[in-house]
Amino acid sequence: MVLSNYTKEFKYNWQLAAPVMLGMLGHTFVSFVDNIMVGQMGTAELAAVSLGNSFMFIAMSIGIGFSTAITPLVAEADSANDFDKGKSAFKHGLFLCTVLGILLFLLVFFAKPLMYLMKQPIEVVELAIPYLDLVAFSLIPLIIFQGFKQFSDGLSLTKYPMYATILANLINVGLNYLLIFGKFGFPEMGIIGAAYGTLVSRIIMVIYLWWLLKGRAKSKDYVTNIKFFVLDKLMLKKIIGLGTPSAMQMFFEVAIFTAAIWLSGLLGKNPQAANQVALNLSSMTFMVAMGLSVASMIRVGNQKGLHQYLELRRIAVSLFLMGFIFAVIFASLFLIFNQFLPCLYVDFDDVVNFKDNMEVVTIASKLLIAAAVFQISDSLQVVVLGALRGLQDVKIPTIITFISYWLIGFPISWYFGKEDAYGSFGIWLGLLAGLTSAAILLFIRFNYLTKRLILNSANN
Repeated sequence: MVLSNYTKEFKYNWQLAAPVMLGMLGHTFVSFVDNIMVGQMGTAELAAVSLGNSFMFIAMSIGIGFSTAITPLVAEADSANDFDKGKSAFKHGLFLCTVLGILLFLLVFFAKPLMYLMKQPIEVVELAIPYLDLVAFSLIPLIIFQGFKQFSDGLSLTKYPMYATILANLINVGLNYLLIFGKFGFPEMGIIGAAYGTLVSRIIMVIYLWWLLKGRAKSKDYVTNIKFFVLDKLMLKKIIGLGTPSAMQMFFEVAIFTAAIWLSGLLGKNPQAANQVALNLSSMTFMVAMGLSVASMIRVGNQKGLHQYLELRRIAVSLFLMGFIFAVIFASLFLIFNQFLPCLYVDFDDVVNFKDNMEVVTIASKLLIAAAVFQISDSLQVVVLGALRGLQDVKIPTIITFISYWLIGFPISWYFGKEDAYGSFGIWLGLLAGLTSAAILLFIRFNYLTKRLILNSANN
């Protein structure tokens, strides 16, 4: 293996992935700022946002996972210069994302009473429910945005969703500051203010991305004159066939992290707040891997359209290698700064909550050690999953993700995450086991498929 065969792809990989990373990092950074702002109000408020968002994460995972079906179809049509096929994939994908966004909002809205049945701290539940009402409604513009974003990524126009996300993030941070703390004459609304900031910024995000795409020659004809209700059953069936397993893949992964939030809630409000701190920090590094996953989906989809399977494999491996390098860097940073980073989330000048805040920091610093270890597994599994989606291989990876997270990872989290075992750290041992299993099994699947495609191509 000559290393330069793979490293020479780094520049173009970076050009595609960097805007996606920055957009996603920006989105997570807003969550980071939200958590810091809310954390100043107390650990109960921080735990309430964590609990409310745990419901949101599940719904978002289904919507975002489903929308990824659009990217490989548009990328394949784009490389084959088939405009009609590309527009059809986008239109039907956008229609299904809109319907799904409405259904997910209704699902979360009516699922709120479950919080009382989950043995979560009662003060946390009562803070979380009004917060969730508004944030749940923001699912509709968020999933519609995802439809536009995945289409834009499929055309290799990854910059424009980034611009829309950055604008939305700036609006969100500004509104949060004004509404959480009641600055410049605005009402002091606490965590409800954070929910309003999220809703308004997501509506603006959709409108701005559509406006950007309408102004580009390459995308204008796709996003204008959309006959939204003139639908083709075959294309609907194809997108549902690709999107449903993709939604399940993301659901299985996000759901185990959500289960970690719920399991930590059984340990008390401070372990739950600490879990939120560690989860928020590891989410930021995961967004870098997600950027590479999108680049993997686009480039593999393009090569599939060209039937260049040797090139497809070489390019995919170059992306796996990039993911590994980033993961090693992030793992090192988490190990070095594991005691410093959680301190950003709490107010040590708060004498009343000082003891609680110290406990949150102590637990979170231990969780960051587990997060450091699973950086490599987490990065590899999501970049390989992107390559498999580019190949439009979704059914077997769905089974792999279910086995990894729910038959391997969750039982370990459940057993070792009890108070009389390893507590919060035990919960994260299960996450580590699930991610590592997924990385190994998904790579085996990718290796098998690409070798078979190369062999079949050579024989023909």
